[in-house]
Amino acid sequence: MSTSGTSLPKIYLGSCPDSWGVWFPDDPRQTPWWRFLDELAAAGYEWLELGPHGYLPTDPVQLSDEVAKRNLEVSGAGVFGALYREDRWEADLAEAEKVASLVHALGARYLIYLPEGYRDMEGNDTYARELDEDDWRRMVTRMDEVGRVVKEEHGVQLVFHPHADAHVGRQDQVERFLNETDPNYVSLCLDTGHIAYCGGDNVSIIERYPERIGYVHLKQADPTILAMVAAEDLCFAEAVRRGAMCEPPNGVPAMEPLLEALGRLGTDLFAIVEQDMYPCDPGAPLPVATRTRKYFNNYGLGGTRR
Repeated sequence: MSTSGTSLPKIYLGSCPDSWGVWFPDDPRQTPWWRFLDELAAAGYEWLELGPHGYLPTDPVQLSDEVAKRNLEVSGAGVFGALYREDRWEADLAEAEKVASLVHALGARYLIYLPEGYRDMEGNDTYARELDEDDWRRMVTRMDEVGRVVKEEHGVQLVFHPHADAHVGRQDQVERFLNETDPNYVSLCLDTGHIAYCGGDNVSIIERYPERIGYVHLKQADPTILAMVAAEDLCFAEAVRRGAMCEPPNGVPAMEPLLEALGRLGTDLFAIVEQDMYPCDPGAPLPVATRTRKYFNNYGLGGTRR
């Protein structure tokens, strides 16, 4: 997307499988992929971020056809990695390239890179909660390399997604990460709910690093559940099961000042609604997604084609 002359910047609103309770490529408790696409279109969205690789069809011709017949377009796709680990580099790079290739084939632009967490779904620690200096340096160096490879070889921009229960989630970690990665290859996917979940200030990050905001995930966190997270050391999966992420305007951060700050950037952006619900009742996502789309439409966000 580009802005030229006197045209105003646009924030393109979309959603993703996460808003339909999808966390894994294959899980019988999740919404079937064809129902997700049908309901995404029925909810009034025009833009789609792909979910975990393998949930939707991975053949680019088939997926392109399925998306087009519902009048949808693809903004990008996510991929997980643990770049701080010595034993994961080749596999993580290969996975990023595979997803980036699909993104490019669909005419999309963004690879959303999510860090693998230090806790599992049951709350057991699987790695140290804080990276030592060697692990941190390995992570940021490899992130630059992944960004370079997907940009130069696949024409896709990497945007890094801070995440709860991961090594880049708190605001101090996000700022250090941005200070130590190459802006030519790594931008930020500002996930408003995860920043709030980890105690950060979204508007402060936007204002301090305006040139690094490349993509946005819109969500809110429930302060009551956040208090439980702090008091009980809940893992993210358990917090979500209790309703940690809520539909606007019922949580934090406050959306109006945040959207105003994004508007002041003066650049086109994708803003993807992510309503973490896993697992969820099959009938729950569509009405929530529809209400949320209408809420953000009222602030001028929409699906206007590029």
